[in-house]
Amino acid sequence: MTIVYIRPDKNFSSAPEQLQLINSYALANDLVINDEYVDYTSQSKRLDERGNVTSYFQSNEGATLLIYDVWVLTTDMEDLIQMISCLLKKNYIVHIIKHSVIISKESNAMLVLGLMDQLRQKLKNDSKRVIGRPKGSRSNSKFDVYLNQIIEYIREKKSVSEMARLLNVSRSSLKDYIESRELKQVAFGSLVTHKKEGAEEQVINTIICPD
Repeated sequence: MTIVYIRPDKNFSSAPEQLQLINSYALANDLVINDEYVDYTSQSKRLDERGNVTSYFQSNEGATLLIYDVWVLTTDMEDLIQMISCLLKKNYIVHIIKHSVIISKESNAMLVLGLMDQLRQKLKNDSKRVIGRPKGSRSNSKFDVYLNQIIEYIREKKSVSEMARLLNVSRSSLKDYIESRELKQVAFGSLVTHKKEGAEEQVINTIICPD
């Protein structure tokens, strides 16, 4: 079973941005996605406050999990250690799409540590910057909560007018949302990505050691 876990965040990437790469990766690697979970829980929530998420992962033991990057799981380093440890203990195979790497029980420990250290570095660097929306990131939309439904409607070849009626929203606003997020490409996985050569080594090489 292949599942997708998406957790949008204004300081990282939106749900549509993550879905674009995940759907393209799945298509390029002949992976059939069986379920998608979009989690709108704030990054400030600790793992013990996210029972719905932990229950979801526990109920899909042994699955192939596709996530955009490790920060999607959590930005708290203590929780990240626990989540990755438990996923691997539950025999998950986790594809980290942004870095084109796969982690499992058999993975090089340095690869897992490299992914975690990249997040540590990013959080450290971001804390030094002026607070505000990152350059190039998309703002949240009122349509984000309907994202999975919209993608399913597109796959069912429903017209924008029909979708707008079903969701009880403005047709023109919905059309703009679909186009700006490239959801037709997302729905049919046409944004094909390719596996990077030496991706694991690249992650490991990003580890920074103190002088």
